[in-house]
Amino acid sequence: MKDIIYLDNNATTRILDEVWNEITPYFIQNYANASSVYHQMGREANAAVQRARSQIAVALNCAPKELFFNSGATESINTVICGIFDKYQSKGNHIITVSTEHKAVLSCCEQLAKQGAEITYLPVDAQGMIALDDLKNAITAQTILVCIMAANNETGVLSTIAQIADICTEKDVLFFCDATQAIGKIDIDLQKLNIDILCLSAHKLHGPKGVGALYIRRKSKPIQITPLLIGGGQESGFRGGTYNVPAIVGFGKAMSLIKPAVYNTVERNRNLLEEILSEIPEIIIHGKNAPRLPNTSYISFKHILASEIMTACPTLALSSGSACVTGSREPSHVLMAMGISKEDALSAIRFSLSIFTTQEDIIQCAQLITAAVHKIRDQSPIWQLFKAGLID
Repeated sequence: MKDIIYLDNNATTRILDEVWNEITPYFIQNYANASSVYHQMGREANAAVQRARSQIAVALNCAPKELFFNSGATESINTVICGIFDKYQSKGNHIITVSTEHKAVLSCCEQLAKQGAEITYLPVDAQGMIALDDLKNAITAQTILVCIMAANNETGVLSTIAQIADICTEKDVLFFCDATQAIGKIDIDLQKLNIDILCLSAHKLHGPKGVGALYIRRKSKPIQITPLLIGGGQESGFRGGTYNVPAIVGFGKAMSLIKPAVYNTVERNRNLLEEILSEIPEIIIHGKNAPRLPNTSYISFKHILASEIMTACPTLALSSGSACVTGSREPSHVLMAMGISKEDALSAIRFSLSIFTTQEDIIQCAQLITAAVHKIRDQSPIWQLFKAGLID
């Protein structure tokens, strides 16, 4: 029996052993600055950065020159949304996103709204999906950017990014896709998708923290983005700052190893978890009838608080939603946008599995959750009122 069963992999993942072995030499042996190309160690470090760039390009089926390294998805999101708003104001000031996007996107949009941007927040249905007609109808002559994630970080619900990309291409509007949760779990082939800009982070796919990449499609009319960080001219002047060589090397290695096929077992374990927990009365599996990531299950246990369940299960590493907002007493903005009541949203726990999650982990987790829910409900006056038919 494990001391801790870690089921918070949408927040961050354990680094792969192969990745760890790949990056350690760049801390203690070849620790040179990758921009110092006038000596051998610097050239070797630079070559390692370019090798990692090529590994990521192969995994995404894009050109290495279309990839720019940075610190992660939050930086990418800030760079793209703010940078495109700055560059394209002569065309328009309208940005379209979705009410269930990551807080990094929503916060950027809120900030730009104070600077004169017009923001449209597309609604979602009860499964967390947008209507493509809503997107088509929202695009105007003033629209400069559409921001829609590939997979929701809380529910795991997948967006129809191929169709969204085609609509944006037809309307001649830039499409930015936050694919942070999706990369490695589902197939994303950038030669088959009309995505203009895409971001990803290494730590979501068993790579190191603190490194990500931004894909910007090379087009006949180049996409213009004002850099967020300027400095020493790194990344063709697009992103200044000393290269985090160990993290970049680990990023490339992780991308070369993590493929959607390895998540087949993960999905079976996720389905087993939902099958067992479905024996508990009055639960809601959010987005169950929509296409989802193979590793994610977001479940409300009605009439009790998620925090009570997690406190009662100290050996389970779980979350009640996005790691960026966990700790807040506010209900998930994602669930609220899906039409879930505040009470049910506050009872929701996210289970996010990884390639390290075993069937034994799932069975033990389900047993602990089941016992905790029954115990808490037995002591809950609200549950007793529900059983008596006095409340819904």
